[in-house]
Amino acid sequence: MRLFPSRNYMNRIAIYIAVTAMTCVAFLASCGGSHSGQTATGGKPIEMRYSEHLTINEHEGYTEVTVRNPWDTVRTLQRYILVPRDSVVPQNLPEGTMIRIPVDKALVYSTVHNGLIAELGAIDAIGGVCNSEYINDSEIRKRIESGRIIDCGISTAPDLENIIKLRPQAILLSPFENNDKYAKVGELGIPIIECADYMETSPLGRAEWIRFYGLLFGVRERSESLFASTEKEYLRLKELAAGAKTKPKVIIDQRYGQVWNVPAGKSTMGRLIEDAGGVNPFSGFSQSGSVALAPEKVLGEAHDADIWFVRYNQETDKSMSELASDSPVNSRFKAYRDGNVYGCNTRYVNFYEETPFHPDRLLHDMITAMHPELEENGQLLYYHRLK
Repeated sequence: MRLFPSRNYMNRIAIYIAVTAMTCVAFLASCGGSHSGQTATGGKPIEMRYSEHLTINEHEGYTEVTVRNPWDTVRTLQRYILVPRDSVVPQNLPEGTMIRIPVDKALVYSTVHNGLIAELGAIDAIGGVCNSEYINDSEIRKRIESGRIIDCGISTAPDLENIIKLRPQAILLSPFENNDKYAKVGELGIPIIECADYMETSPLGRAEWIRFYGLLFGVRERSESLFASTEKEYLRLKELAAGAKTKPKVIIDQRYGQVWNVPAGKSTMGRLIEDAGGVNPFSGFSQSGSVALAPEKVLGEAHDADIWFVRYNQETDKSMSELASDSPVNSRFKAYRDGNVYGCNTRYVNFYEETPFHPDRLLHDMITAMHPELEENGQLLYYHRLK
């Protein structure tokens, strides 16, 4: 006969108490840092040259960052009030989520943002990660293995116990339409940074979010310099591609599960295809992001595609014969028959860590494959022609 509760039962009780306490503390802190119903007036706007979803205004004692809802553009997705960590919180702050900056301990869900934070020189601010199996950065992997960075599981069902142990000052994740506010993680009271950069309508629009992340992690000067150099090179390559004599039709990736996600007309990938001097056969879909289609529909619309770029993640590099066996429709595309298929094995190539905020590098690869006569440097950075 058991006279005392089991260890597992006590552990569950401890976690419940910790979650409750953390929620209460975070709630009280947020109440002290913002005032519901207030709106900011005046301020000095930071000009955003490409981003359509990000607005930044500097005020005395704080910076206001507004993220527009990409799925309902007349509404606001989030408003963040960035207050320097070493200063007194100003009175009468506008409504929004207050975040003390620089953030020096964050939980970062996405490989994309882990790579950027490391490049900005703020790797020490990465306290925890999700989806660690997809991380290629050697220093981040070393820190995960040593326990210096806490592995918080998969992003769709993160480890709440590890998040509580970490006590992050912010959680960076990519939002999705009609989400449930991130289930239990949303109840912890930790500020959630909704990284909607992937929903921008241009590659430079997404890359410009670097400037926001620079503010968050206290590396503003570095982020401004990084974006400026990216912008300059991207525009140079775009102008180069504008002189191409041909405009090949381009398809991206392949079927996963029952659908094939193709780039819509206002997606960053769709714009990349056009800026590289190509034709996106799915430009008629006017939204940003991707569109899920049946593979047969993709074949019907793009059977005559000239160039095919495929991203995949596996132990060995994909071959043409393997690509044909992946789906019955694959060998029926013109690009396959002509041998113009370029693959990127993201298991070993830092595609997701680098290209979202360095679209100039991806543009270089696309121009090199599509118009080899234009680029003096014919070395591909991420893709290689499948054998």
